[in-house]
Amino acid sequence: MNGALLVAGTTSDAGKSVVTAGICRWLARQGVRVAPFKAQNMSLNSFVTADGAEIGRAQAMQAQAAGVAPEAAMNPVLLKPGADGRSQVVLLGRAVAEVGALDYRDRKPVLLERALECLADLRSRFDVVVCEGAGSPAEINLRDRDIANMGLASAARLPVVVVGDIDRGGVFASMFGTLALLSPDDQSLVAGWFVNKFRGDARLLAPGLEMLRGLTGRPVLGTFPMLPGLWLDAEDSLDLASVAARPSAGGPVGAQVLRVAVVRLPRLSNFTDVDALAQEPGVLVRWATRPEELADADLVVLPGTRATVADLAWLRARGLAEPLAARVAAGLPVLGVCGGYQMLGREIVDAVESKSSGPVAGLGLLPTRVVFGAEKVLARPAGVALGERVEGYEIHHGVVAVEGGEPFVTDDAGRPLDGCRLGPVWGTTWHGVLENDAFRRAFLAEAARAAGRAFVPAPDTSFAAAREQQLDALGDLVAEHADTDALWKLIENGAPAGLPFVPPGAPAPLEMGSAK
Repeated sequence: MNGALLVAGTTSDAGKSVVTAGICRWLARQGVRVAPFKAQNMSLNSFVTADGAEIGRAQAMQAQAAGVAPEAAMNPVLLKPGADGRSQVVLLGRAVAEVGALDYRDRKPVLLERALECLADLRSRFDVVVCEGAGSPAEINLRDRDIANMGLASAARLPVVVVGDIDRGGVFASMFGTLALLSPDDQSLVAGWFVNKFRGDARLLAPGLEMLRGLTGRPVLGTFPMLPGLWLDAEDSLDLASVAARPSAGGPVGAQVLRVAVVRLPRLSNFTDVDALAQEPGVLVRWATRPEELADADLVVLPGTRATVADLAWLRARGLAEPLAARVAAGLPVLGVCGGYQMLGREIVDAVESKSSGPVAGLGLLPTRVVFGAEKVLARPAGVALGERVEGYEIHHGVVAVEGGEPFVTDDAGRPLDGCRLGPVWGTTWHGVLENDAFRRAFLAEAARAAGRAFVPAPDTSFAAAREQQLDALGDLVAEHADTDALWKLIENGAPAGLPFVPPGAPAPLEMGSAK
């Protein structure tokens, strides 16, 4: 078999990433060697592969769903927006340029060639490649140089299924409108629909599905129910409004809840670092943008950012710097990760991301100095922290010089590897350290003691197992609620011939309220 499929969406956050992951897990369970692919991703959440390439977190998650190692070919183009309206272009895992929107547009023909090469390479090594689109395929102002949606599908002759989010409303209009705005050639590749995030009585929805088929000539291939509590690496949108705090399950009997406030920086990156905290029993994670939201927190986390200097200025303007300093003076714990760690130091010199002409004063809560280098550090390190083995990944331009305190991570001989600790303040450049179960429990226990909380971490929480359960739930979603026979035919044979063209404003072949 040498099949492929493109999962597009009527909007950002329609569910493309999770549907793609669900199809990957469904296929993998049947012994199919499957790989995910996203030609172009705009995201501030990224991951480092085993060979040191940077790709979108969603593609790493989808690779896990497929049971294969993530690699650069799965996300050949990654765009990382910065503070000045420009984006860093990551090509095949390496940063190659900083561009504005119009500059990037001029690069797209070459990038499409690279994306098609990567797709062809994956198809030569895997039975099936499940591709994910970006945004909407009906962005008609961008179609002439599209490399992620119909531009890719047309060049590679991929069958396309379109996901619509019924929970936000207007799903039938968005699906019909998406199809109607496409050219005849693009329409010929759109083979069906997925309705996502449905809640309610399916009998009420059924007439609408039949009418949609009559209006478009394409069937609804599945209606997926809302999955409460889904938290897997959604990252293809810069709008983080959907990133909500999640209270985890209750902790041991008699234990107190540990309250964690995560500062929601404007250019927040790798917010998945706090997912492991939110899965820990008895831990309540919430986002904070105001001083009063830090007041009763037992632990404050400063996460990563794509724009350290700009977000540090935002933090000060919001009045958050003083409460952080007061917490430290009172012995209450603060954890900084990557960009958040850089903010905690004494001084930042950044002529790379912020183009600042001189040093910028940090928060002064750690004895460190940061100098940004032109080369991005990408690594998958391992070491020891609080007596426990830890693994993580590094993605940063800022190089931290530690001038006091204790190391956060050491090697087996106790030599410093990364980070700094001074009293209740911790900092590390390593993303993903909190996914290490034993270390996370040890860190939370120490943070709880410093905060005076009688919090006892659960002894058997496995973050990796929790992620696998989420991926299994997505595989179940596809197996139980999709027309899998029709999916197989699309993957093996492509879009069926003779699909009707639907011009904009075409009269409906079905009268409202009828379903023949």
